[in-house]
Amino acid sequence: MFESLCIRDLRIYAESIDGSVYHYHDKSGLEIDAIVQLADGRWGAAEVKLGAGEVDKACDNLLKLKQAVDTDKMNEPSFLMVLTGTEYAFQMKNGIWIVPLGCLKN
Repeated sequence: MFESLCIRDLRIYAESIDGSVYHYHDKSGLEIDAIVQLADGRWGAAEVKLGAGEVDKACDNLLKLKQAVDTDKMNEPSFLMVLTGTEYAFQMKNGIWIVPLGCLKN
């Protein structure tokens, strides 16, 4: 239920700036909850986790995706984010943003 709410909100925000939201799943089994792609080619990835206990696993998945991207074919991600139900937004040392759902806005 929380993931559906987050994806809905990401879609609303992305569409308001001519973007789209996709799900990612590759043949190695790597799955990412949301890829936000803008019309100009910029993109970012988000994992959705309700509690802080899953943040490390989500970060690992996002970093795996970043390493798997063929930068000869597409840009590096503009952002990597774990969208959570926690209270505070912050950026981890690895560059990944931890963002509560309530912090999303246009």
